[in-house]
Amino acid sequence: MIEFEIKSKKQTVGPLKGKTVYYAMAKNKNYMTLDAVCQQIVDETSLSYGDVMNALITLGRLVCRGLKMGFNVDLGDLGSFRVYFPSKMSEKETDVTAASLKTPKVVFTPKAKMREAAKTAEVSVNNPKRKEEKKKKKKEEGGIGQHGN
Repeated sequence: MIEFEIKSKKQTVGPLKGKTVYYAMAKNKNYMTLDAVCQQIVDETSLSYGDVMNALITLGRLVCRGLKMGFNVDLGDLGSFRVYFPSKMSEKETDVTAASLKTPKVVFTPKAKMREAAKTAEVSVNNPKRKEEKKKKKKEEGGIGQHGN
C-alpha cells in the first residue's frame, strides 16, 4: 500500500499562478534493497544467494556498458533502458554541435506487465479535511431528519 498525504504550495506558473494549490505526495519512499530482491529470488528459485547477487551485479554492469555504447537495452518483460540527450534550441543549424547537448538522462520504459502492476498498486490518501467535511455533512443531515419527526 502506498500512502499519500496532502501538501500545499503557492503556484508560480499557469492559470493558478499566485494561488495555493493542494496535491497528494507519498508519505514515505518505500524501496527494496538489492539484498531484499536477491533474497526473494533465492526464496522463489533453486539459485544460491551468491549466484543471484552475481547475476544482478553483472546485469547492472552490462546495462551500463550497453548504454555507454549507445544501445537501447531490452530486459524482456521488465522493460528497456536508453540514453536520452536533450538538446538546446539554436536559431542556426550550424550552431548545433555536441556542445549543444544537455546532460544525458537514462530513460526506463516499462513493458505492459510492469505498467499494469503500477496501475493496480493499492493507494490511500490521508485527507483529514475531507474526513472532517464528511462528518460535518453527516451531522447536518442527521440533524435535519430528527427535526422533521
